[in-house]
Order: sequence, then structure tokens, then C-alpha cells
Amino acid sequence: MAEIQSSIRSLFLEGPAGRLEALLNEGSPEAAHSALVCHPHPLFGGTMHNKVVFHAMKALNGLGLPVLRFNFRRAGLSEGEHDNGHGEVEDVREAVDWLDQEYRRPVIFAGFSFGAATGLHACCNDERVPALISLGTPINAEGRSYGYAFLMECKKPKLFVSGEADPYGPKEKLIAMVNSLPEPKELVLIPGAGHFFEGKLGEMRQTVEEWVRDFLQSA
Repeated sequence: MAEIQSSIRSLFLEGPAGRLEALLNEGSPEAAHSALVCHPHPLFGGTMHNKVVFHAMKALNGLGLPVLRFNFRRAGLSEGEHDNGHGEVEDVREAVDWLDQEYRRPVIFAGFSFGAATGLHACCNDERVPALISLGTPINAEGRSYGYAFLMECKKPKLFVSGEADPYGPKEKLIAMVNSLPEPKELVLIPGAGHFFEGKLGEMRQTVEEWVRDFLQSA
């Protein structure tokens, strides 16, 4: 399938702690869904321009979906102060609200690392979000621990994609966590890839694209 070319729109969302810098890759007028992609930890250089976030956006946008990326509070030109993931959950909810108001279509969520953990919290119980994609799911990172008990009742389709050598999401712990969750779910471990999918971004992107295509065809 030829990749769909879309225009890019810069904007600001009115977040709970101030304006949030955002980019919208516009999609096909016929798209039945929109999408949101969230970036890794802002205190460690994470922004919406992160390579993993960019490739996830391209996978979704290439299927015709309008895709919103934004900078969490304090990152880039976004206002506010970092809130250790608590306020950032509200940032994600503001982004979902914006997409819902703009398109009135279901929102597919994707996030990388901190953005995955934060966005899963925000979206798991949101009826407007029918599908969840977690890239580089963190378990322990730089002294921070992440728990996913809140997903125990989440029966939405869930895709987890990580590098087999990701030090922040050790394979055994990640497998155990995903095994504890209800169906439908899928875990893809990419051989030879670390947390940032170095040298394996194409494989990550293809995995996301194929899973989302299947989801859209069955929706």
C-alpha cells in the first residue's frame, strides 16, 4: 500500500497546567478513527519528536488516520511543571478531548515508555479509546517503578511491542505482566532491539501498522 501523504498542523492544546505544544498529521477524510501518540520521559529528553514516536505516528498516519502528538507539560514549548506522571495523565485526557471534539471518531492510543505508562492510565477506561498500543513498556527505569494492575479489567485490544533486550522492561517481567491481563492482547518482542529500538525502528513500525490495519478491518 502506498503511504498516504498528509499535511502537518502546529497547534496548542489548552492543558490543565497551561498550553501544550502539539502537532497534527492530518489524515484521510474517510478515516473512521483518529490516533494519539505520547512521548517518553520529558526529564530525560523525551519530546513528540522522538524517533519511536515519529515512526509510530507514520505507521498510523500511513493508514489514513489523523494523528496528534503533543509535548507533555514542561517539554518543548509546553507550559507547566513536570508532575511525576500524575498531571501528565490529565495532559493525555486533554489530548483525547481535543481529538474527540475535532473529529468525533474513536481514538487509537499509542505511547512510548513514560508516554505508554501514562497514556494507558488515561485511556484504559475511556470509552472513546477502543485500542491501546504500548511501545517499550517500562517496568523499572532510572529508579522509577511502573505498575499495571489498572489494566487487569481492561478488555480492549492491547498491543505491546518491546525490544527483546530492553533493560527497562525485562523480558521475563514483561511477559508475566502481559500474561496477567485479559484478552484480547498481543506481545511482540523484537530480537536484537533495546529500549529505543535502535536499528529496529522499521520492524517496530511495521508491527504497529499491521496490528492497526487488522484492528481497523475488524472494527
